[in-house]
Amino acid sequence: MVLSEYLFKLNAKPTQYNRQQINALMPTITEETYPWLHAYPEGVPYEINPDAYPSLIKLMEEGFKKYAKQPAFSNMSKELTFGDVDRLSREFAAYLQSIGLKKGDRVAIQMPNLLQYPVAMYGIIRAGMVVVNTNPLYTPREMKHQFTDSGAKAIVILANFASNLEKIIAETDIQHVIVTQIGDLLGFPKKLIVNMVVKYVKKMVPSYELSGAVDFNKALSTGASAAYKVPEVKNQDLAFIQYTGGTTGVSKGAMLTHRNLISNVEANTEWLKPLLGDSANQIIVAALPLYHVYALTVNALTALKSGAMNLLITNPRDMNSFIDDLKKYQVTIFTGLNTLYNGLLNHSRFGEVDFSKLRVTSAGGMALQKVVAERWHKETGCLPAEGYGLSETSPVLTSNPLVGENRIGTIGIPWPSTQIRIMNDNGQWAGDDEPGEICAQGPQVMPGYYNRPEETAKVFFEDESGRWFKTGDIGVRSADGYFKIVDRKKDMILVSGFNVYPNEIEDVVAQCPGVLEVACVGEPHERSGESVKIYVVKKDPDLTEAQVQAYCRENLTAYKCPRQIEFRDELPKTNVGKILRRALREEASA
Repeated sequence: MVLSEYLFKLNAKPTQYNRQQINALMPTITEETYPWLHAYPEGVPYEINPDAYPSLIKLMEEGFKKYAKQPAFSNMSKELTFGDVDRLSREFAAYLQSIGLKKGDRVAIQMPNLLQYPVAMYGIIRAGMVVVNTNPLYTPREMKHQFTDSGAKAIVILANFASNLEKIIAETDIQHVIVTQIGDLLGFPKKLIVNMVVKYVKKMVPSYELSGAVDFNKALSTGASAAYKVPEVKNQDLAFIQYTGGTTGVSKGAMLTHRNLISNVEANTEWLKPLLGDSANQIIVAALPLYHVYALTVNALTALKSGAMNLLITNPRDMNSFIDDLKKYQVTIFTGLNTLYNGLLNHSRFGEVDFSKLRVTSAGGMALQKVVAERWHKETGCLPAEGYGLSETSPVLTSNPLVGENRIGTIGIPWPSTQIRIMNDNGQWAGDDEPGEICAQGPQVMPGYYNRPEETAKVFFEDESGRWFKTGDIGVRSADGYFKIVDRKKDMILVSGFNVYPNEIEDVVAQCPGVLEVACVGEPHERSGESVKIYVVKKDPDLTEAQVQAYCRENLTAYKCPRQIEFRDELPKTNVGKILRRALREEASA
């Protein structure tokens, strides 16, 4: 039985429990039932209270008031305080209510990290509506699917992508369009200069025609003179429809409630305390897009509890501008993923950034390679703490401790109020070091996929200990409670009956001298069923296939060694920076 369920059965008051209280309430907590307890940082409670706030609105109001004069977001050298974001998001909420939208209506956002993003996102929530986060690089086909599937009635979209909306809006339920330009919240005269350069000099805004579209700043001014009514929202109400990447088929919308997200914010806040205390003077790098669940929770929402300032990076692929932004601040927290850290480390100007105040480097979204982690530690003095989660889990399930043993190559231990188990191929709970599907239980786990009961049924099951979510990831648990991702089920390669996990191959090849990036996939083979193929981006232009093969033979057993090596100038990636194995796998199988 999960601990939070035990406390519920005892009718225990919703509060945070220390070790002594927990042990008194549930003597069955032992190293056998919770093998990761020894690694829990002192001061971090085993349980958090997912009902700490009746809704995200109350969390926002508390943060806006408590940190009103402190900077909340910075972008393109313009800062907004929490007080500014309070006022602007309230105006946007009032605008949405004034045009007839109701509690529970879905409102899409489609833009990169700009100051307008948190204003719109907080505003939608404060209006009692549901945020539909949308990748701005979606094609019209992908946009149509997400908007029709979610039933979005309104959208806030960057002008750069409005031409795509024009192509499909008639096939959706969208009735209200709010268009923003990159410089809209940068102040005069920078707003005019940036918008003019983007549109007329760089020609980044294709022409479009959207009848009735409203300018974002006009919406704010309208909302400033409109009445705002705080909606009656419960923490079990829907807050976000967060779409998965669609790697297993049609993209599905994970329903995330106010309670789901509050629980992850509470857990993240507690996880940071042993290292950072209650200091509100943190500067956190937001290079991952806020439409991604990782940055949404760990960056934007957690800042409401901590008072941290988010440094919004609009285009992290523009490394020169990225480094210029990093040089303006002494950042204390950095959230990112392996490809981002690897890209920075291999940039000629990386040494110009002062990382002397960096206390936390958080890595998620994809496997953190050992060579990248060790080099980041050497260059910045901060060892990345790898964690794990999904869109369906708001997102974090596990993380390495920030105080204590940060074990490279693992995803750490379960967060407060979270239970993780491994299920083997026989449908039984696996033993130590036995691979199987990672299953999760906790208050951050979604209730299901939006309007997809059949898909929801596929990923949940119940036993005597409650309802479990099947992640689709293969992992193992060590005897002392640390978890490790082996790979995605669908990415596993079967070579003559032997399981080969691309993560392992990629981690080894990444350490080969001269390799910048690597991706591993399986391809059909007439004798072995499948064989291993790797795609390599060179750091050393003189690197040869023979050198890579020799390195693999030295470090991998024979059936794991790639039969084919293909050099590429770059690897396909999502807008978040994850390498798209699926695209490479489809290409290899063609």
